[in-house]
Amino acid sequence: MQIDRRRFVSGALGGGAVAALAPWFPAWAQTVSPGIVAPLPTVSGNDISLRIARQTMRIDGKISRAIGVNGTVPAPLVRLREGQTARLTVINDLDEDSSIHWHGLILPFQMDGVPGVSFPGIKPRSKFVYEFPVVQSGTYWYHSHSGLQEQLGHYGPIVIDPAGPDPIGYDREHVVVLSDHSQLSPEAIFRKLKVNPGHFNMQRQTLSGLLAGKDQSLKARVEWGAMRMDPTDVADVNGSTYTFLVNGHGPRDNWTALFNPGERVRLRIINASAMTIFNVRIPGIRMTVVQADGLNVVPTEIDEFQIAVAETYDVIVTPVEERAYTLVAEASDRSGMARATLAPRAGMAAEVPPLRERPLATMKDMGMGAMSGSTAGDATCTPEHAAMGHCTPSADAAQTDHAAMGHGDGGMQHSMRDFDVAPQVKRDPSVQTISPMPVDRMGEPGQGLEDVGHKVLTYHDLVALERNPDVRAAERSLDIHLTGNMERFMWSFDGVKMSDHHEPIPFIEGERVRINLINDSMMSHPIHLHGHFFELVTGKGDRSPRKHTVLVQPGGTASFDFTADALGDWAFHCHMLYHMHAGMMRVVSVRPKGDAA
Repeated sequence: MQIDRRRFVSGALGGGAVAALAPWFPAWAQTVSPGIVAPLPTVSGNDISLRIARQTMRIDGKISRAIGVNGTVPAPLVRLREGQTARLTVINDLDEDSSIHWHGLILPFQMDGVPGVSFPGIKPRSKFVYEFPVVQSGTYWYHSHSGLQEQLGHYGPIVIDPAGPDPIGYDREHVVVLSDHSQLSPEAIFRKLKVNPGHFNMQRQTLSGLLAGKDQSLKARVEWGAMRMDPTDVADVNGSTYTFLVNGHGPRDNWTALFNPGERVRLRIINASAMTIFNVRIPGIRMTVVQADGLNVVPTEIDEFQIAVAETYDVIVTPVEERAYTLVAEASDRSGMARATLAPRAGMAAEVPPLRERPLATMKDMGMGAMSGSTAGDATCTPEHAAMGHCTPSADAAQTDHAAMGHGDGGMQHSMRDFDVAPQVKRDPSVQTISPMPVDRMGEPGQGLEDVGHKVLTYHDLVALERNPDVRAAERSLDIHLTGNMERFMWSFDGVKMSDHHEPIPFIEGERVRINLINDSMMSHPIHLHGHFFELVTGKGDRSPRKHTVLVQPGGTASFDFTADALGDWAFHCHMLYHMHAGMMRVVSVRPKGDAA
């Protein structure tokens, strides 16, 4: 059918389009949402039916192919209550296998929804019944774990109400699902990344920028070029092909969450994107973080937070003025943003701030954090690092012999692939670099957020509201290197792709283990462990924050303790969809005591 372009564009910008689009979105994601006002509705009965099928969706006036659930993108809000038994019948109307993984939920491994690991998947034109006790409360989400379906819209939110009184008081709530969507098929995106991993990076440094004194100096560019590294390579896929969404709406669609001035409004924010780390803020309002990855934390007031792929944060805001506010979810490489509005009435809008200056990778992002000083007269700062603008050398440091640091006449290249510092990593072309001096970066706000001039959340700010259920010291520790070759778009754990190694990482039921994640790449990696929560090692003792996903900053480390208390086989992977698809995934196997052999 032919569509008159002028009439189509006109309709897309008018009220008629909103009405036409209404059936495409679930009630909580309508373009103007009153939110869910207390008393909160609960799921009626224990049986829920979800149907996966191909459909189309309209974003900022453009039609795209999609995979939805029950006819909507995002998928319907699944609302459960702690203590019930959930029975979810999933019908696959696709012409290919599909699945649903209940992200962050504690359940029997056979119900976890990972094809080839915990169950065989859901065949075309068939159904699968997930049934499990609901043993927790909080904000979670669900998505496909089959191929690249998640990128096409196969994701949705989960809210689980506590069995007793909620320690978090609020008058109204909004579910805010952040995601990314492309007119390109996910298969085409992956092919382009394999051919040229920098294909989508339209923010590279230019000659005109150099002449204007922007970004790096000429000497720094030459040195980075010699190492075949690009300091602007912060995100693999970005705003050059993505539209960033709030509840399935593009920035022009302006999804609006309503409030009454003076109300305590709870925003349940979920990063359901495939590849995008977002920096979230609401200019003019401070946010109080009350929950991370579904678990309550001591309320912490902030101005901005970075939310990695697959993380969730619940925040309380109390707008007191009769005006609109803009919710900004800026892509971490500043190539675009998702945008929504908080307002007392429909039709209102606030100023949308411009994109901030994009961040550049630094020596610390190379895994040389122990050498990247930042204060005047830093004795560890070499002239080479100073030339890159990362530190200020002292008079003595200016005379330092670079070769004495193990870099030799060839500059930094020698130490950037020294397998002696990571003996368990496979010597393979898929491992481009080994971080020579990685440092714990869990106390940092994230790339590009170091000097924004206001309070940005870090993992060190999180303190569990209740004492951890297991406070034993770890019985053993395990180092896992996050490895890759950015030039070939190859990703792995310890230099080994999932497709090349099927032996699971073994654990014994009940043992307490410290996992040290070492990021040997210049990309951020959100690492997710299925079936378990773990405690971040941030010095908070028995109130360490418990999470199911942790973002490991480039060239940095992150450590967590966990109790292997869930029998079965569980996926363990980077939640950047194309990183996982390229091989950054393993299976964790928790075996019964006495079955170590």
